[in-house]
Amino acid sequence: MTTPAYASDALAEGTVDAVVIGGGAAGLNGALILARSRRSVVVIDSGSPRNAPAEAVHGLLALDGTPPSEILRRGREQVRQYGGRVVSGEVVSAESAAPSEDGDLRFTVTLADGRRMTARRVLVATGLKDVLPEVPGLAEHWGHRVVHCPYCHGWEVRDEPIGILATGPASIGHAYLFRQLTEDLTYFTHTTDLDQDSRARFAARGIRIIDTPVTEVVDDEDGALAGVRLADGQVVARRVLAVAAPVQARTKGLEGLGLPVQELPGKGRGFASGLAGSTEVPGVWVAGNVTDLVAQVGASAAAGALAGADINRMLAIADTDAALQKTAEASPQGATG
Repeated sequence: MTTPAYASDALAEGTVDAVVIGGGAAGLNGALILARSRRSVVVIDSGSPRNAPAEAVHGLLALDGTPPSEILRRGREQVRQYGGRVVSGEVVSAESAAPSEDGDLRFTVTLADGRRMTARRVLVATGLKDVLPEVPGLAEHWGHRVVHCPYCHGWEVRDEPIGILATGPASIGHAYLFRQLTEDLTYFTHTTDLDQDSRARFAARGIRIIDTPVTEVVDDEDGALAGVRLADGQVVARRVLAVAAPVQARTKGLEGLGLPVQELPGKGRGFASGLAGSTEVPGVWVAGNVTDLVAQVGASAAAGALAGADINRMLAIADTDAALQKTAEASPQGATG
């Protein structure tokens, strides 16, 4: 587990209204909505956001160019401003527990260091991880000169000699988007196939195609990305590589919730969700990249807000049900009147 560069709050005692697993944009915005609704909420943050290598977040209105760490710092500060807690920790188990006396739902969450907490509702916002091709030298440049998103990084690499390192059919569409950003684009089919129609379309757009597999990423004497070496020994100069890497939702430790994992649009597997992040499991919501694999920071934050509002709505109904039951039990004639 990566140690976050901020002080951790103490884990809440007793039962809280909601626990948010994941301290990225989706989780923090969900927690913010809940905290502003006067709900007791705890965010469990493992401190390993997907966009940590990136220098800045782009395409986010009013915050374009802001470092990811700064956005998260502000988010934690704002959650705490309304009484929410942000706790450093890694969840190793989350599961349903025995309901309360009034029949309300309960969940138990256990952290890697053995700490445990109980919550009435759960918001899963653990995000995802990118599965990079096993090409030596590629991972070292991830988030800088090896990029995945033309909207997140495109402007910053415009007019550079860019290479598309193909991972599958999704890379074809990737090529068209990066061609918008540079006239010097080379498509490395690597270990994938490229159909004749796509070859013709690439030729029409001036996209060079190289079918010889890539064996490694080559750096210059300053350690900057300089190109790729092919299986035949040839080095093709490139300053940027774009990789439509498959992604995997971070589901480890959440198996006990019983959330179905399935193929989702966006080249990977994640949790299925319905309206406002609701799931098949009563009391559990999901938001952000764990269920929407292609969501950028803004979309993830918005999804977290919708989930937080829906959790608050369901808690309000549960609170009213409990109050009605208590009133009926206190009545001399009971519920029968």
